[in-house]
Amino acid sequence: MNPFYRVLNALGSREEERADPSLSLNELVSMFSYNGTGYPVSLNQTMVGNKETLPANFIGYTQQAYQSNGVVFAVQLARMSLFSMARFQWQNLADNNGRPGKLFGNTDLDILEHPWSGATTADLLARAIQDADLAGNFYGLVRGGEIKRLRPDWVTILLGSHSAPVDDQPPPGALDSELIAYLYQPGGPGGRQPIETIMPEEVIHFAPIPDPLATYRGMSWLTPIVREVMGDSAATNHKLQFFENGATINLAIGMDPTKTMDQFKEFVKIFRHEHEGVTNAYKTLLLGPGTTPIPIGTNFQQMDFKVVQGAGETRIAAAGGVPPIVVGLSEGLEAATYSNYGQAMRRFADLTMWWLWGNFCGSCERAIPPPHTSRLWIDARDIAALKEDGKDAADILLVKAQAISALVLAGMDPLTVITAIEAGDLEQLKPIPGLTSVQLQPLPDPNAPVPALALGVPMKPKALAAPSNGNGQGKQASARLLEPWLPGVSDD
Repeated sequence: MNPFYRVLNALGSREEERADPSLSLNELVSMFSYNGTGYPVSLNQTMVGNKETLPANFIGYTQQAYQSNGVVFAVQLARMSLFSMARFQWQNLADNNGRPGKLFGNTDLDILEHPWSGATTADLLARAIQDADLAGNFYGLVRGGEIKRLRPDWVTILLGSHSAPVDDQPPPGALDSELIAYLYQPGGPGGRQPIETIMPEEVIHFAPIPDPLATYRGMSWLTPIVREVMGDSAATNHKLQFFENGATINLAIGMDPTKTMDQFKEFVKIFRHEHEGVTNAYKTLLLGPGTTPIPIGTNFQQMDFKVVQGAGETRIAAAGGVPPIVVGLSEGLEAATYSNYGQAMRRFADLTMWWLWGNFCGSCERAIPPPHTSRLWIDARDIAALKEDGKDAADILLVKAQAISALVLAGMDPLTVITAIEAGDLEQLKPIPGLTSVQLQPLPDPNAPVPALALGVPMKPKALAAPSNGNGQGKQASARLLEPWLPGVSDD
């Protein structure tokens, strides 16, 4: 059998791994080019397929956490609100010795500013962070001048390796494994829709938190705190049940042992009808002879409900990288002052948002290449929540300017001064050749005559002759010079 068809059969050996029927043999072969030769795999060098699938938790996280848990929704809303405020720009890397420089824009950014019909940059960023939070991955297909969102649990990451025969699966973590393509099946794996094969250079794959058990797949930040989310939901349900039962704890009713089973069942039926539910709350509990109510369980005060639920809320916010004060959680509000809020917002932006923005920009560059010597970056100067950071940046710039001025006045080369300040390395400072700072003057000679002005000798103005008026006669000038004079000495 032709080895190329063997590769094709290996990729399609399982239904959910089959290649797109529209993918031609030449296109498939081009996926297996190595060493820059442009030729497909040779007869004695085969490549087999593997895949990374998203664990079946996207729907569960969406329905059981995002849509039904208020704390999770609030944390993700805070992340999405700030993340979607940014706008894209190119950043020049050619100036300043390779350090990031001036931001600029051009028409290549149109696809990010209007990713699909009626959408803006904020819509793209909101979708990206939402999928990354719930599924660990955001997939955006760049095709036809638009970015099309691919539902993350319908995407399979196809890998290839030379480490095993064609008919076998490659070993996990093979050193020569690489990304071949993304397989997208509308409706999900196992559906009736055909699988579409998408080349890596067409996909924006945003996976900010890598999955330790996979090479390319990301992980949701909700994964480590599933129990915390379940505990918070259970606490909320407990509170709801408490109020639905008339804000009372559970009761156990002791019955007279002489009663028959039929009498017991009849009593239970009447008791539930008369005393259970919100509509029966606060009614007087009337029991017949031989029945004794026994309270069981713990009330809110005994279990310190606020502390128990607040601790779970804080853990959820910490996993999402959002300070509780920013979200408005109870434990955070106890220390909520303007100063604390500003510090919390700075931590949120510096350690969470800027990391996410930088990661997303890097994920876009494969499908949307930046201009030469530039990179895709975020312009956050107009985000109101980061204005305090802008003030701090201005203060830092002022301190740097003062340091530069002091070093230049000290006789250092201005070019080396700027480089040293930016690098934080004073060893890069070099003096200006042939020039000396005004601060480095030699000491005066003690044997030199002392100027009269230094002795406190009175000064008298002396007229200056004005320039000639053409007739050989000068005019008295209004300007005066001062010269030392002694009492009794003629002006002549």
